[in-house]
Amino acid sequence: MRQIDHFIVGDSPASSNSSGRKHAIWNPSTGEVQAEVALGDAALLARAVETAKRVQPGWAATNPQRRARVMFAFKELVEANMQRLAEMLSSEHGKTVPDARGDVQRGLEVIEYACGLPQIMKGEYTHGAGPGIDVYSMRQPLGIGAGITPFNFPAMIPMWMFGMACAAGNAFILKPSERDPSVPVRLAELFLEAGAPEGLLQVVHGDKEMVDAIIEHPDIAAISFVGSSDIAQYIYARGSANNKRVQAFGGAKNHGIVLPDADLDQVVTDLTGAAFGSAGERCMALPVVVPVGEDTAEKLKEKLLKSIAGLRIGVSNDPDADYGPVVTPEHKARIEQWITTAEEEGAEIVVDGRGFTLQGHEKGFFVGPTLIDRVTPQMKSYQEEIFGPVLQIVRAHDFEEALRLPSEHQYGNGVAIFTRNGHAAREFAARVNVGMVGINVPIPVPVAYHSFGGWKRSGFGDIDQYGVEGLRFWTKNKKITQRWPDGSHDGSNAFVIPTMG
Repeated sequence: MRQIDHFIVGDSPASSNSSGRKHAIWNPSTGEVQAEVALGDAALLARAVETAKRVQPGWAATNPQRRARVMFAFKELVEANMQRLAEMLSSEHGKTVPDARGDVQRGLEVIEYACGLPQIMKGEYTHGAGPGIDVYSMRQPLGIGAGITPFNFPAMIPMWMFGMACAAGNAFILKPSERDPSVPVRLAELFLEAGAPEGLLQVVHGDKEMVDAIIEHPDIAAISFVGSSDIAQYIYARGSANNKRVQAFGGAKNHGIVLPDADLDQVVTDLTGAAFGSAGERCMALPVVVPVGEDTAEKLKEKLLKSIAGLRIGVSNDPDADYGPVVTPEHKARIEQWITTAEEEGAEIVVDGRGFTLQGHEKGFFVGPTLIDRVTPQMKSYQEEIFGPVLQIVRAHDFEEALRLPSEHQYGNGVAIFTRNGHAAREFAARVNVGMVGINVPIPVPVAYHSFGGWKRSGFGDIDQYGVEGLRFWTKNKKITQRWPDGSHDGSNAFVIPTMG
């Protein structure tokens, strides 16, 4: 049985698993346990923090350009190891290898942005703000940051976090998902190989016990989290109460609004990839489509049926597969239960993915593509995140009703509108109460030099991930007002408290 350990400076495998607890890692394609990962505790975290405290001041004092050179070297190493990283990721998560390569690549885009941090970290300067007075600012690292990342993007989201944090001069402790931890450990190894100081980026594995230890540790200044909304809210509340800076991103129920004038063939292509790609295990997936008008709904449904019929479900390393298995047997059962719930609520199961098996891999965690029509906002299956290869159709009578659906939903992560009408698209983008909007773009994840973040129960905290917002999160802004007296003894150059004249 393969054993996956923490990545902590100076710890042997025996000492780093002092808790004795382990978590099984599945091969989702075969349904077999392929490895075990050690689960840490507060004592292990404390050792990692002590190392980070020793390393971070020297790293922060390093010339920003030299820090950027480490990021450049890391980028090159990840690119050189891209295929192996994708295969490793795919074997534990279940997404196809090309999809896994995309996972790594989207993380690398933020690393590329972080290579330019010396430029965007520059402060502001005002000469002559007062008599002989200049004012300037500088951005300084927080000290030690922590990241708690989900199973569905084990390469991309860690790089979103530690790339920005470390480039800004912080040390970083990563707690990845215990479901697919191998790639985060390998990324930490490559970061060290790129020239980062030993102990700057460390990886600790664990469950709620480790999460609580991160929240409680007084020397961790900031926490970035991506996962479910309930846990996001918990981490945000507890972390803020402990005087930490926290950004916590939760679940989603992204809608795709289809106006009558949309190119339905293109919409169906986009929807099929956005709803069923990566088995729907994306916070930016598109699990709800809202056709406007009955005629639009019927035409769209007919085209979707043909597209879904052509989908190929396969093992993660099948080069012809459109998507692979879901991550665990528990998650498979949960998705199928949501389909049953929708059926019990009165929705129409048009295509049923329950009970799907793959010949030769009958024990794998496969869920067939599922299409559910006649879904209403009152249904629990609409209100909650399913996180699987399930597409729901909610029919709207007009534009205003379609606009209200995502705006009033508890989640506000992403939304898309499909139309040829520029005015309608502009109006929708301005009025919809959602954090990220796509116009004829089904998965509107902003590029690395913008920022990522949802609203409502999709995002807790005031600052988004990566881009300039990421720099703001991982640094504190110091403001300096300076004056150099000329040495006059008559007091003519003395500073006096200003008064209203």
